[in-house]
Amino acid sequence: MNKAFGKKGLKLCTVLMAAVLVMQGCGGGNSASSGKAGLPSADDRYTVDAETPAWKLDKKEETTELTWYVNADWWNTDFGKDVVTKKIKEDLNINIKFITGDDTKLNTFFAGGDMPDLLTIFDSNSPVVQKAATWALPLNDLAEKYDPYFNKVAAADTLNWFQLADGKTYGYPNYSNTQADYDSGNIPAKTAFVIRKDVYEALGSPAAGTPEEFKNVMGQIKARFPELIPFGFNSIGEGTGSLGDVLQDFLGVPMETKEGGFYNRNLDKDYLAWLKTINAVYRDGAISDDSFADDGTAFEEKVKSGKYATMLLDGTPQQGGNLQIYMSANPGKEYIAIDGPQSTVGHAPTLNQSGITGWMISFITKKCKDPAKAMQIFTYLLSDEGQKLMNYGIEGETYQVNANGKVELLPAVKDLQLNNADKFKKDYRLGEFMFFGHDRDKALSEDAFPESIKQMQEWGKGKLKPHFILENINPDQGTPEARALSAINTKWNTTMVSMLRSKDDASFDSLLADYKTFLDNNNWDKIVEIRTEKMKKNKEKLGLK
Repeated sequence: MNKAFGKKGLKLCTVLMAAVLVMQGCGGGNSASSGKAGLPSADDRYTVDAETPAWKLDKKEETTELTWYVNADWWNTDFGKDVVTKKIKEDLNINIKFITGDDTKLNTFFAGGDMPDLLTIFDSNSPVVQKAATWALPLNDLAEKYDPYFNKVAAADTLNWFQLADGKTYGYPNYSNTQADYDSGNIPAKTAFVIRKDVYEALGSPAAGTPEEFKNVMGQIKARFPELIPFGFNSIGEGTGSLGDVLQDFLGVPMETKEGGFYNRNLDKDYLAWLKTINAVYRDGAISDDSFADDGTAFEEKVKSGKYATMLLDGTPQQGGNLQIYMSANPGKEYIAIDGPQSTVGHAPTLNQSGITGWMISFITKKCKDPAKAMQIFTYLLSDEGQKLMNYGIEGETYQVNANGKVELLPAVKDLQLNNADKFKKDYRLGEFMFFGHDRDKALSEDAFPESIKQMQEWGKGKLKPHFILENINPDQGTPEARALSAINTKWNTTMVSMLRSKDDASFDSLLADYKTFLDNNNWDKIVEIRTEKMKKNKEKLGLK
């Protein structure tokens, strides 16, 4: 336990040092101005037209060379070799050199001032994003000067959400779901309680909605399928896997108090009743101790082999390949979604999706060699043309549109997708180059998701609810409250696991009481106050009451 805390403490210190460096770098000044007046002219290349994307107007003959930093070591740095990026290269007459790294490398850019042309990070609540006005160019000004068509393809709610105090927006995310996206029904659920079909049918399709039903089903599975782990969940790591906010969403735990303030969902009685139920299932031997220690790879291997009889599964698209491998090898035994655990007090599920904050967020820096061309990239990838290219490739070459207006991958491409994933990824890269990706474009095709998760997505219809008010509400990084919250989150993650593995109810209750005391001793009231204030600002941004 001490060793674990030591690693976490070191990681916390590293993050804090990184934040300080970034803040210093952000405040270090830049040579270029952020106003339109400081932007270089592109008048000799084209005349802007609000009705035409600028990449179609730009007559620049020389290929533009741009450097794009992505703060993720795993990002595929190839450009121009696969169908998707080759087409982007041709259409925009650009060549992009991708650089990848971690927070240390990101800080090096800011500390040294040798900034890339474009920059993509993953934490919209970080100092980098909050200080974007000091190092990035405002998209509003870039659009006005170089490419007003951008405003036709960018979501106004998303731009407003990321607007800084100067009234301008500097970064644009992918998978930013607005209220209109939720209302459209084109955003699929990514969470489900799933059970192996053969197990479900052998047990007579039992209900597992109440704590007693759930315990009964797990007991039956343990007795009749001893080779299986009755209940599994996403890898916990240093977080809560799918047993924290994911389970809370599944149970429809409220997101705010009746007065509109921050509500501590971890202490919700309905949720705690289910944690106690899962603890009882653990004590009955229906949850493997390995499930609390497995990393993502170990969890995925068990999904591929069908080792779990049931799972509370978050990120079904990310597990779609593993589920498909199991489904293809075991016809009739595939995982299916059923209602599973339900609120003990009558709440409906309020499943979450990526929210309006999205996932990755991309910027054009003040050191960009050709901001006009960089802006064209944003517009191109956000447009229907770019979205279809990133998801499905090129019509006639990789896909066709059928009589029902749906996009279909051509047979040879589909075969490669199903049977040679590595070559499919290398040659086509469909669905991967997603700086500005969005789920609404997935709805254009039956081929957008693997067969293994379609029933799960169908089950999730009508169960999604935006969690906008809870986005980016943590105390600002570097503040005493942010440090206290980090300690509280770590305390909760370890406490939750210990509660689930408690030897009896008294131990469970004692751990919970200890956590409540920890809250009292770590400035929790001030954190609640800050979160409540930020929730109010979120509502104001979105026009919510």
